[in-house]
Amino acid sequence: MESIISGAVYVLGDNIDTDQILTAEYLKVNPSTPEGYAQLASLAMCGLPEGALPFIDVQKGRSAYPIIVAGKNFGCGSSREHAVMALGAAGVQAVIARSYARIFFRNCVATGELLPVATTAALYQQLQTGDRVSIDTRSQTVTVLATGEKLAIDPVGELANIIDACGLFAYARASGRIRTV
Repeated sequence: MESIISGAVYVLGDNIDTDQILTAEYLKVNPSTPEGYAQLASLAMCGLPEGALPFIDVQKGRSAYPIIVAGKNFGCGSSREHAVMALGAAGVQAVIARSYARIFFRNCVATGELLPVATTAALYQQLQTGDRVSIDTRSQTVTVLATGEKLAIDPVGELANIIDACGLFAYARASGRIRTV
């Protein structure tokens, strides 16, 4: 995996649940087809409250924000792999949050769609949507590009390699932990 992910951020608060990421009515979308995957991309963050800044560029069907910054308990709610897949399909590469719901974090690992980065810094209170940051997994920092301020992130360790391999099973096959026939 590239050790650096950079781009504009979409800022959210605490307790962003899977219904905000992708409402239940869209769980019937099949992400294993190119059409379904593209449809999930266009639906990412469709459950945000009315008046929220648009997450998806409707002309492109994807997000202009490769990084989401949030507070505590990101991805809480039901155990929807589709929520993680919708974000990945929309072009999100990473989420920086103070904490994650366990099942959302595990779905990030299992699917390999996006990198969940944890930090004790309250970035969601410092940044605004559209600000640019750079995540460096090797130096375990996130840099606010406008100011140069560097903040610590939790080590991601082997997680970056799992995401780079496109998920847990693909990583296990590539690293020889699962034999391929």
